[in-house]
Amino acid sequence: MALAASGGIVLAAHNAPKAAQLASNSPAAATQPSASELAGTVANNGDGIAAIVNDTPISNYDLQQRMALFLATSGVRPNPDALKSIREQVLRQLETERLELLEAQKNNVTVAPADVDKAINNIVSDNHLTMDQLKNLMAQSGVAMATLRSQIATQIAWSKVVQDQYGDRVHVTPEEIDAELNRIKNGTNKPRFHVLEIFESVDTPEQDAKILKDMTDLYNQIEQGAPFSAVARQFSQNPTAAQGGDLGWVQAGQLPAELDTALKSMHPGDVSQPIRSTGGYYILQYRERQEPAGTKLPTAAQVQPATGSLPLARVLLPIGTKPSKELAERAMQAAGILRSHIAGCERLKDIVSKMPGAIYMSLGTMRLTDLSAEIQSALGKTEPGDSTEPFQSAAGIEIIVRCDKAMPKASVAVIPSRDEIEQELYEDQMSVIARRYLRDLRRDADVETR
Repeated sequence: MALAASGGIVLAAHNAPKAAQLASNSPAAATQPSASELAGTVANNGDGIAAIVNDTPISNYDLQQRMALFLATSGVRPNPDALKSIREQVLRQLETERLELLEAQKNNVTVAPADVDKAINNIVSDNHLTMDQLKNLMAQSGVAMATLRSQIATQIAWSKVVQDQYGDRVHVTPEEIDAELNRIKNGTNKPRFHVLEIFESVDTPEQDAKILKDMTDLYNQIEQGAPFSAVARQFSQNPTAAQGGDLGWVQAGQLPAELDTALKSMHPGDVSQPIRSTGGYYILQYRERQEPAGTKLPTAAQVQPATGSLPLARVLLPIGTKPSKELAERAMQAAGILRSHIAGCERLKDIVSKMPGAIYMSLGTMRLTDLSAEIQSALGKTEPGDSTEPFQSAAGIEIIVRCDKAMPKASVAVIPSRDEIEQELYEDQMSVIARRYLRDLRRDADVETR
């Protein structure tokens, strides 16, 4: 539902599955089903049709392909129960997109292939891939490129519909700009939080329990290793979905009260359980914190360098003494995903425990001269609370984490221009309109789910 779609997808470290699967060097690991084959175990219901939306069918093939796209890009390999839940979530998303596409067709809105090409090029660039690598990833997962193009085209078409129908009805007043500018200026003495979101709307009271279950299932998938941004891009119904759910930096007190209260009890790296707020349910990821402007921070002389002795922890993905090149590469990619969730050692053991097969070890305070030259070099590139880039050793793929307290980050008070504020307020209002527009389409729709 993004108003400015940028491809709506993120690749999980170039399609790295969970470390548990990657760390297995058994014959079974080499013959595990592709994402498409896995999706096919629950996508097909016998008659070839998964749902009918306003007399137009969504085929089992469509459903299987979109499930495979999610599994491939998130890296999740779910158990049978979780796979059934993913089927329900993906089918609901396909039903929503079909309503959007039908509305675009009704209003004679079209999407040029060049617009889709541009969005795919953004995906390639954002994930540091070549176009051939992206095509190979899709082929290996059994996903047709047409599936990705169709999803992107629908996002772009819906954005155009909302803009065409309501864009000239939204007016931001000078008074609204003044109020927002004053709020920003008054908030420079408050901490700021880098937050990501997943949102699903509750259109009627009868839907509440179902949406809560869906969001709980999404939360469980994230806890099992699915990248937050991949889940947000596939399932979130706010415009931030196009950016992987990224809300950017928000001030304390800026979000609705329910979300602000939850955020205050979280720590960097945490993911909230579903939170009921205005319009529906949210899941938040708290990435980083910045201290208020003017906070006295440690000087460079006070920051402990990576010399002498340091408190350290070790994370290991064991892959055997002679792993294949492919296994080692995929395990390295999985370790990269794991590293993105690490923010110091306070919750490291819990984070590692959620990735079956990964091993956590507290090393205590170590003299750096007792470590290998490779590890010393890697630690020399870190700051307090940081972790090294994953590296391969005789034991497997390793990450060394510094357990000294990370430096708080200074908040740089950047006051946006009036034009920038006006654009942000305009986009916020358009987001609300888009949700209402889609809610009305759902209420009037004839949807048969099979």
